[in-house]
Amino acid sequence: MAHGQHGGKSGPLGPGRRRGRGRWYAVAPALAATVVAACVPAAYAAAPAPAAAAAPAQGAGDGLDRYHRQRLAWGSCVKGPDDTAGRDLDRAGVSCADVTVPLDYADPRGRTITVAVSRLKATDTRRRMGAVLLNNGGPGGTAVESPPHIRKAMKQVGTRYDIVGFDPRFVGRSTPLDCGWPVGTAWFSAGSGRAGFDRQVALQKDLADKCRAAGASVLAHISTRNTARDMDVIRGALGERKISYLGYSYGTYLGTVYTQMFPGRYDRVVLDGAVAPGDYKARLMQGAEPENERALSDWAAWAAGRHDAHGLGRTRAEVLATVEGIVAASARGPLTVGAAPEVFRLDDTQVPLVLFMGIADDTDKARTALAEQVSALAKAAQGRPAPLSPDFAQLLRYALTGEQAATGGVQAAIICGDVGAPRDPEVYWRDIERSRAAHPLFGPLTNNINPCAFWDRPREELTRVRRDAAVLIVAATGDPRTTYRSSAGLHELLPSSKLITVENANRHGLYGEYGNGCVDGEVNAYLATGKLPKEDRTCSTASPSSSSSSSD
Repeated sequence: MAHGQHGGKSGPLGPGRRRGRGRWYAVAPALAATVVAACVPAAYAAAPAPAAAAAPAQGAGDGLDRYHRQRLAWGSCVKGPDDTAGRDLDRAGVSCADVTVPLDYADPRGRTITVAVSRLKATDTRRRMGAVLLNNGGPGGTAVESPPHIRKAMKQVGTRYDIVGFDPRFVGRSTPLDCGWPVGTAWFSAGSGRAGFDRQVALQKDLADKCRAAGASVLAHISTRNTARDMDVIRGALGERKISYLGYSYGTYLGTVYTQMFPGRYDRVVLDGAVAPGDYKARLMQGAEPENERALSDWAAWAAGRHDAHGLGRTRAEVLATVEGIVAASARGPLTVGAAPEVFRLDDTQVPLVLFMGIADDTDKARTALAEQVSALAKAAQGRPAPLSPDFAQLLRYALTGEQAATGGVQAAIICGDVGAPRDPEVYWRDIERSRAAHPLFGPLTNNINPCAFWDRPREELTRVRRDAAVLIVAATGDPRTTYRSSAGLHELLPSSKLITVENANRHGLYGEYGNGCVDGEVNAYLATGKLPKEDRTCSTASPSSSSSSSD
């Protein structure tokens, strides 16, 4: 799960906005047939053994001492002549390095891989408070580019921390995995009938087969628990006895896993848009249909107040009827949007995904972007020319082509490496059919089959919460990705935690993103003092959309 609306992350819990950036939401299909060589790329070759650092770091052992004690070679973040993100990091004063970790923690003397890290060092060294590690969700989202953005969000307290981003194993600048997918995501709708579902079964099996062919020797070692182990190696390599953590979306699950696996090695932990471990499953969005429907309905009311600009209807009901008409038209035949040389054809397995990706942000900017997308689809449904906005073109390139295929493959590898899924396609079909009456638009998406149905079983059991942890949880009541119910559920599992609630917000990702001074102030006070609020806190909505008119 990642959050935001496109930019630089991937996933069912979020398409990637690059927050410095980076969470993802979910994206789309088309059966292509590029054959991936059944060999492990050179990128998987063993990295050199890490050099020992001068000072020992706490928390090694079990054959991992050399990893915790390694000396990191901090330097430029630029990886090549076209690396504009690296140049931006250099200009912001960020340094980058590679941390060497074992591919298999059960065999620490065996093959190694690298995890990319970045660091924006504390400038208030006299009052330095340690390091804060970042994860933007996805799963499969990057965070190497995030430290400057988070430093800004942290305001004055940011100068007292080393802010450390990292790209989890096989993500971004770390040792890569590219499954060679023809699409950027596996998370599609089953469509309106059996034929569409059968095409999905074939697609999802093909995607799983491509990952197995491209990375058979590493897939078993891609998991949240191994990423948590990598985090502890990063902590040791930084020379920190404890490390603070800021995680969004899926990153909240990763942070919770770290607290359970490494008690005593974390300091201040902020979990934004939290996932209760019991809600983490192969079909990540299953059960979130009501929140997504409410978010779509609220967007429809907003769009109705702007009919003159977008032409989607003058009431909430009229806008929703326009959406239903678009989906029905896409079931009769693919809708053509764009103009040469960039033309896309969307069917009823893909149109619901566009809607799903557009409703996790209730700011005016995001709602306008979705209105432009729906307007284009409405024109296409009428057989009219449907030009694409730059944002819509970018989203469709991500979803329907292999332009960012590595993102989708790694995301599937993490989810499927964590939790098993039903093998029989009929299980999914029955769930889809049962969901249609109550949730005709989103039920076939959230219940659909995905590559995990064709994946090898996970090597480890899911992490369960058995230890309390004094963390700060931040959540919006209308979050359509990681639901408020899930955040509240994690809060109950961790009695010492505190919950900051933003009411009446259909928003995924709050701290430093939503412009809510109450949320930002509470988080920064906690990071500054280490003291959680005495009680749970409710913040009112403070976003550009909060004062906007709407029509029923």
